[in-house]
Amino acid sequence: VQLVESGGGSVQSGGSLRLSCVASGYGFRDFCMAWFRQSPGKQREAVAAIGSGGTKSYTDYVKGRFTISRDNDKKTLYLQMDNLKPEDTAMYYCAAGPRPYYGCSSSQPYRYWGQGTQVTVSS
Repeated sequence: VQLVESGGGSVQSGGSLRLSCVASGYGFRDFCMAWFRQSPGKQREAVAAIGSGGTKSYTDYVKGRFTISRDNDKKTLYLQMDNLKPEDTAMYYCAAGPRPYYGCSSSQPYRYWGQGTQVTVSS
């Protein structure tokens, strides 16, 4: 499985961006999918996750501002980011992996990763 992100860019505080992650290969429909981000000098952190049936979870700092979704027919994962803040500046990565027995979450191990797309938010 290969993952390719797009949609990053530079916006002002309060602006919006929509990230996309297109998958190739088999298994997308059954995979857990997630978005992560990493800023320079910081550890990678989870942003949101979505199960094969559409169950979603978010970390507290993006709740109400970001929306994760997926289109299984298009093998595409999305992240709609609204009301962006300077602290959202980071490289954003999508990830995919088989569903654990306990269900999809951002804390599970992910097997496949994209190369990342940069998001920069200025104040």
